[in-house]
Amino acid sequence: MVVSMPAIDSLPERRGPRPRTTPANPHQQLDQNAPPRLQEALFERARALPGVRVGPSGISVPGARAFILDEELAAGPPEAFMIGREFAHLHPPYDGSLHLMLPEATARVVVAKGWGELHPVARRGWLPPTAMMVYGPRDDDELEVVWTILQACYAFARGAQPGGRG
Repeated sequence: MVVSMPAIDSLPERRGPRPRTTPANPHQQLDQNAPPRLQEALFERARALPGVRVGPSGISVPGARAFILDEELAAGPPEAFMIGREFAHLHPPYDGSLHLMLPEATARVVVAKGWGELHPVARRGWLPPTAMMVYGPRDDDELEVVWTILQACYAFARGAQPGGRG
């Protein structure tokens, strides 16, 4: 099966300055946090993706909700997963950002357009350079952008490559 990857190159630039984040673990977003309504909208969309189940994160802070891909769909490379088949997690409501895995070229675009940053542990070389924080959406337009990024993460976990080849 061919799994397509959303076109990340067409993402708009994120408005305003980047939010403040912690420089080490736990890696958290400190300001410009997503309203709970948008966090829940994103959560509901992600949990409805085919083959995704949710549960506590195996690697994040208490209260983080993980998106875990069914084994038969997890055709991505090891660097598409954080731990086991967890490909992303949504941080608790006080934060609202996500950690997720993206192909390196896709991650560079997300950073360049202001939507996220490399995980500090990945900056140190202890995680692959596919480990990202994506900032929580501040409004409905940003929800659509963050949803596009999360779909790219899901496609990566399913074995897609940038450019739509799986």
